[in-house]
Amino acid sequence: MSENVVHLHKPTDPPPPDTAPTVLTVVPDAPPARPVPLWVRSGRAVKTAATHESTRATVRAAARHSLYTLNGGRIVARRAWDGRTGSRYERMIRAAEAAGNLEAAEEWEERLQRFRAARHHRRMDLLHSPADAAKGVAVGAGVSIGVLVALGVVMAINTGHVGDVITPLSATIDFIAMLIRIVQVVWGPVLSIGPFLALLALWSVGRKQQAAPNWALPANVRSDEGEPITPSIVVKALRDLGVPALRNAIKEMGDAGASMLGPIRIAGCGVEVDVTLPSGVSTNEVQGKRRKLAENLTRHEHEVFITIPQAARTVRLWVADSGALDEPIGPSPLVTDESMTADYAKGRAPWGQDLRGDAAALSLYQRHLLITGLSNQGKTVALRSLALWLALDKSVQFLMGDLKGVGDWAMFDGLATTLIQGPTDEHVIQVTEMVEGAVDEMNRRIQAPPGTVFPPLIVLVDEAQVAFMCPAKDDEKRPYGGSKANSRYFMAVRKIHNQGRAVNVLMWQGTQDPTNENLPKLVREGAHTRASLALGTESQARMALGDKAVDGGAAPNLLRPGLDRGTLVVASDGITIPAGQSSITVRTHYIDDDAAENITDRAKALRDGVTTLHAIKRKEEHDSLADIAAVIGDATRVRTKDVLARLATLNADAYGGWSFLDLKRALDDAGVEPYKSDGVMVVARDRVTRALANRDTDGSASADG
Repeated sequence: MSENVVHLHKPTDPPPPDTAPTVLTVVPDAPPARPVPLWVRSGRAVKTAATHESTRATVRAAARHSLYTLNGGRIVARRAWDGRTGSRYERMIRAAEAAGNLEAAEEWEERLQRFRAARHHRRMDLLHSPADAAKGVAVGAGVSIGVLVALGVVMAINTGHVGDVITPLSATIDFIAMLIRIVQVVWGPVLSIGPFLALLALWSVGRKQQAAPNWALPANVRSDEGEPITPSIVVKALRDLGVPALRNAIKEMGDAGASMLGPIRIAGCGVEVDVTLPSGVSTNEVQGKRRKLAENLTRHEHEVFITIPQAARTVRLWVADSGALDEPIGPSPLVTDESMTADYAKGRAPWGQDLRGDAAALSLYQRHLLITGLSNQGKTVALRSLALWLALDKSVQFLMGDLKGVGDWAMFDGLATTLIQGPTDEHVIQVTEMVEGAVDEMNRRIQAPPGTVFPPLIVLVDEAQVAFMCPAKDDEKRPYGGSKANSRYFMAVRKIHNQGRAVNVLMWQGTQDPTNENLPKLVREGAHTRASLALGTESQARMALGDKAVDGGAAPNLLRPGLDRGTLVVASDGITIPAGQSSITVRTHYIDDDAAENITDRAKALRDGVTTLHAIKRKEEHDSLADIAAVIGDATRVRTKDVLARLATLNADAYGGWSFLDLKRALDDAGVEPYKSDGVMVVARDRVTRALANRDTDGSASADG
């Protein structure tokens, strides 16, 4: 129990003037602070020291200079080995064979033969060199002594002293003795300092070659630039991929794996090479290790693409030049060429560039279109650029619904027949009725005489996920959104997908973040051209492009959100795709709002003038059940086929497009089901009359708008 402290004025202190009597204040002691264990403090200190930037810099410096020396020795040893053997020539031969350059391989083979012949000649000369050297030394020594003696004779004659005959010889002997003494003095220190000088030389070689890992290099030297792609680098990257069967097969190959590689071809801003995998290695094992393969090639993951060509057990690698994919592509031809026009049937829309740097153009003729991707990745701009090109064909008509409603499609005002912009349920209702109107137009065209040519009608809905997820219902309790058989937007899109292509009524949709809820499967699979920008998961990629494209290497989920804005993966027969691939990656041109307005101004100049509707004019309300009773008349029962015909005659605008399903839905909602009589479906007058009476008694009214 803690003690209490009583605070009093000291007796020696004078009492404060005019104050109250002394008050006793009891203050409990604060609990003593719990001491931190020594081992905790020591651990924290060690952790702080270990993670300090100075410590890291010291470790990097120590590792860097140690590896400079070690790898410098490896470099010197390899140079010495290359100089004494034909390994350099053999490497060049393998590289030339791997690249398919047989002429270069033959040239290097000839150089190797000449090197071996010269080396053999030198070795044979070594067999006779000791005797020749001894003879040479003996002859040289004799000649030198004779010369010195002759010089001494000349000196003796000149001085008159006979002893000068040996003076040059003795001076030479003294000079040699002095050199020997100098070597004896210097030899000890040289033996001590020599190893340090050798290590310094190796360190210098390693430093000059930057022979250390990237993390250990100084910040001003460290580089993210990738190495040029060569056969040896590709084989090494595959060998180190972590696939045991592949690694063992490369080790067993006599050519060190070079036979796996096809020619390395320049392809746009990178290179391309086909790799034939050895037996026991499947293509999906390589596809699944894309990141590791890219890092082995000193590239980022987004700079390496793996596709599956037609050849069995083969993967096609496209490796970008380091940093090339981060560079923007040029402007669209729609912006630079003001004389450009479009041809819906025979032309192709200039959309962007493929990874090779070639122009990527898309045919829009009789193809439904779906573009999807995460938000703010360039979906609207990619979709709009296709519509801008097609607008330059004056025969094309547009029905447009922008369920984002921020003005991305405002430039089509005066160009599109209908333009609805806004994100609310009322806008979804308007867009749904617009699409249903396109279905009516499609049915009218289908019933036209054979051979009739119809102008293209593009029904475009941007942010279509808003329509699929709309909770609103009509007067007959049918939902506008959803993916059920009574969902109005879903069924209208499905009808256009099923029959619209034949009469040039096409459905274009742009949607975000595909899921089964906001992009039903039947709608996804109804599009002929499917394109996707960056996505989050592989399952979303399969929803966007289909299983075949993803299994063939399409991977929009590996695009970098924000960084790869405007880059999309396309699966379509309307664009040129390399043989054996199921998709192609396209970097689309960016057309801003001002440039888009200039293009639509040119498109409007080609037309006589289009009045754009911003809302759907709803049909006059009618009572479908009362109309059915009217066309039945006094008959006991009437065949459903005749009821449909009579309704169309009664009100062509309201019932001209009705099918048996529409009639059955109206009857079922009223509780009047058609039934079979003598093998045909009929509607009974008594049932319809009874339903009308019951409805009027309840005070309700059913109107079908």
